[in-house]
Amino acid sequence: MAASAATRLTCYVLDTNVLIHDPNALLNFEEHPVIIPMTVLEELDKLKSGNTSLAADCRQAIRLIDRTLADASPQEVEQGVPIRRLNGQLLGSLAILMAQANSLKLPDNLNDNRIINQLCMLQEQRPGARIVLVSKDINMRLKARACGIDAEDYQTDQLLDDIDLLPRGYHQLDGSFWDRVEKVETRQQTGQTLHQLLLGERLPALYVNDFISDNQGFVGWVKQIEGERLLVRDLHREPLLEREAWGLRPRDLPQALALFALLDPDVHLVNLTGAAGSGKTILALAAAIEQTMVSKQYRRIIATRSTQGLDEDIGFLPGTEAEKMEPWLGAITDNLEALHMDDEYSGSSVEYILDRVPLQFKSLNYIRGRSFQHSFLLIDECQNLTPHQIKTIITRAGNGTKVVCLGNLAQIDTPYLNATSSGLTYLTECFKNFDHGVHIHLQGVPRSLLAEYAESHL
Repeated sequence: MAASAATRLTCYVLDTNVLIHDPNALLNFEEHPVIIPMTVLEELDKLKSGNTSLAADCRQAIRLIDRTLADASPQEVEQGVPIRRLNGQLLGSLAILMAQANSLKLPDNLNDNRIINQLCMLQEQRPGARIVLVSKDINMRLKARACGIDAEDYQTDQLLDDIDLLPRGYHQLDGSFWDRVEKVETRQQTGQTLHQLLLGERLPALYVNDFISDNQGFVGWVKQIEGERLLVRDLHREPLLEREAWGLRPRDLPQALALFALLDPDVHLVNLTGAAGSGKTILALAAAIEQTMVSKQYRRIIATRSTQGLDEDIGFLPGTEAEKMEPWLGAITDNLEALHMDDEYSGSSVEYILDRVPLQFKSLNYIRGRSFQHSFLLIDECQNLTPHQIKTIITRAGNGTKVVCLGNLAQIDTPYLNATSSGLTYLTECFKNFDHGVHIHLQGVPRSLLAEYAESHL
């Protein structure tokens, strides 16, 4: 008699891309058995060499597998070794699926096909168990289902199912904000106007450090949330719009709020999203130069970005690390030129800035293991990072360092990532209640009328 759905054992088989996406993935299946095909180990072995972030993730996954299996015998490895958690608890098991298949459902010429053939054989050997392939590769999941194997995406670090639920950090309200408030107490504190509010029923979902504006000129910054009570700092619209950084003045209120957060020393993480041309990079760069050259808030600017192909290609380019990074950091130099467009000799101005400003171009491959003190860390194209990579980079921030993450979730170039599984989405959702973090989704495309039309029509 077949086992019931409630008691049927589920075995999760991990694809290579899952272990690259999250090297600690095998710890996230609770009491269920985890199986890694020998073909996956071979793929990890081929990818583990080098200084790329991909190779580092492979090595981390291999070390965890080795630590879990420890001194187990070949028979124990094939049957399953208990997984020891960080707290010492034994939960679930890890087994290696040997590379052999008696009957082939797919041509045995691709690693994906070999894995699926092995799972078909495993399903025949364990008729009472549910075999589930976990893969970030949509096409592999489709092939597995066609062969009768259940397949799922790895969603342990995916915090949202719908990208529309992602906090935007900025709320433009129709009418008057005060019409939505039931009770308010106002006080002055260290030169700031603070409102203690009792929420009405017509306000959107708010998080700490969200900004609110209305059609009557009010701009507020949410500083504290306790149940239905809010503490809101009253910001004045005109000073926000007139504030400059390295000669750059914001074009609209969302840009002004972004610049406000970029220049606030108490804000340690600024997360800017928005369409291409919305001003993310130029605002961040202007604030970075202002705070290293004028106010001396930071000692240096470290600029880096995630670009598809960077990990594989940078090692083959000639020159120093900075020279290798320059082709991928053209956005930085382009925006430097834009900041000095009105100078008599803009080219020499840019060269002067590059000579004087402690601006360093770093590859993500060399950020692992580093600790950056009193730095302005600017990370572009964050939408192409996995949650694990985002964590690796953010944890490099030392004392006195501000981290600025920029990205456009509509332009993801990394295989196996989408808007909901991107590290940028993960970062935004995890830090939505961080007292020293600000997230703003910039609206519109100020770059040009042409760019704005292309963003909305192409």
